[in-house]
Amino acid sequence: MSERNIGQEILDGLQEIKDYRTGKGTLIRRTLRDPAPVSTIRARLNLSQAAFAGLMGVSLRTVQDWEQGRRKPSGPAEALLRIAEQKPDVFLHIS
Repeated sequence: MSERNIGQEILDGLQEIKDYRTGKGTLIRRTLRDPAPVSTIRARLNLSQAAFAGLMGVSLRTVQDWEQGRRKPSGPAEALLRIAEQKPDVFLHIS
């Protein structure tokens, strides 16, 4: 595995922003869509609420609240839900 030069990556990113602002370049932008409802993702994975909560690293009550619309998943949880929806094999192998 090669070593990353984070400092250079940051400088390159800043240069891309400067180029974009002066009309010399374009930025690559991505729009993330909301994941499917939690109950749908969980059903596709064939997991109980308790098992799904364990994989997500949240309490059973939190999964129940999400599924019943009393709470909305936070940013990191939403990212995990996208992985669970789009790459279920990866999600199921998290340990």
